[in-house]
Amino acid sequence: MLLNTNTPQQMAKKVIITASLTGVLARREQCPYIPYTPQEIALEGKRAVDAGASILHIHARQGDGAPAYDIETYRQIGIEVRKLCPDAIINYSTGAVGLSREERIQHISALKPDMAALNMGSMNYGIYSPKTKEFYHDFVFQNPFGDIKFYLEKMKEAGTVPEMEVFDNGHINNANPLIDMGLLQKPYFFSFVMGVLGGIPISTRNLLHQAASVPEGSNWQVIGIGRKQWQAIAAAITIDGNIRAGLEDNFYLPSGEMAKSNGELIDAAANLVRMLGKEVASISEARALLNKPLSN
Repeated sequence: MLLNTNTPQQMAKKVIITASLTGVLARREQCPYIPYTPQEIALEGKRAVDAGASILHIHARQGDGAPAYDIETYRQIGIEVRKLCPDAIINYSTGAVGLSREERIQHISALKPDMAALNMGSMNYGIYSPKTKEFYHDFVFQNPFGDIKFYLEKMKEAGTVPEMEVFDNGHINNANPLIDMGLLQKPYFFSFVMGVLGGIPISTRNLLHQAASVPEGSNWQVIGIGRKQWQAIAAAITIDGNIRAGLEDNFYLPSGEMAKSNGELIDAAANLVRMLGKEVASISEARALLNKPLSN
């Protein structure tokens, strides 16, 4: 059992950094540094870990950049990541549109990653261009309670920690019946996804409201989408939150220059943590806080 020897006061100064390595929508036509193959994803993971990330949030991609949802692709990613990042916390996505719930969770049941992302409610998801007056993406994430319950049961069987992605304040409240049913156990881990059209916008006021709404016994991180991500990250650090950065969420450094790797984005996030008087949590500290010791 991995023991956490830090006091609560010491851990309040520690910030866990997650790296979102690739996503499913971002393509090399937008940013040439997006990784697609298992080897590329693993190399980006190593760059992120070297810069201070403890958790690697991973979507699978095909060689041409299209999304992949099959077990074998995720298996190969896991093998390659473990070669370069033996201790990192692996977090696989379960988000998808147009797949059955069995297909969305099959890689979690088969591979038993440390963590898995779980969308905590249904929502419109859009990307709109004011310049062209067009929606580039316009679809619905369907996550009814029956599906969420199904995913949590499978995660519990796999020993996988659910990372509850909440896109609006009501999604936080959706956890309460699942806690009552015993499908969620402390320490809970919420991700406040901010800046997606259809969800809660990025602002410090909104972040404070989200942070005040989580149940007792919760850890949380902020996921800011787009260039305003850095505002969300800075605000989260000041109120003892954790943070996520990476090419899935935002291509640009605080300077406005396009990042050439996930490592550059995580390095910028880690520097911001230190500038604001906090410390970057190590992988062992992150595992202790999440009660997720490294499997033998």
